[in-house]
Amino acid sequence: MSFRDNLREAIDFCGLEQKELAHNANISLRNIENYLRDNASIPSADKAVQIARALGVTVEYLVTGTETQSRSSVSYLKGIDNEIQKLIRILKNLSKSKQCIIIKNALNLCEILKINNN
Repeated sequence: MSFRDNLREAIDFCGLEQKELAHNANISLRNIENYLRDNASIPSADKAVQIARALGVTVEYLVTGTETQSRSSVSYLKGIDNEIQKLIRILKNLSKSKQCIIIKNALNLCEILKINNN
């Protein structure tokens, strides 16, 4: 599948509107629409990362349609507090649709609380 197909699938799976994704990824709606067209352009790496984060998937998934766990992500997890590790384990055991709901709500809460990822 192509980037466009994987992006469309992830958007549908999360139940997001294109406008919501654009807002969550801090990318213009026009760009999102361009990535979803039949003759779709492919986003730059930084925009692909923003889109992937907003959808709760990896860039690898958007590009290939599959995900693999890298050694770097495992070593990163070792440095995270136990509570965060527990949350990640819980999320991994949920269905993708429940993961999307929780991630979407967490992002909304961060926005309400003015928590920035920058």
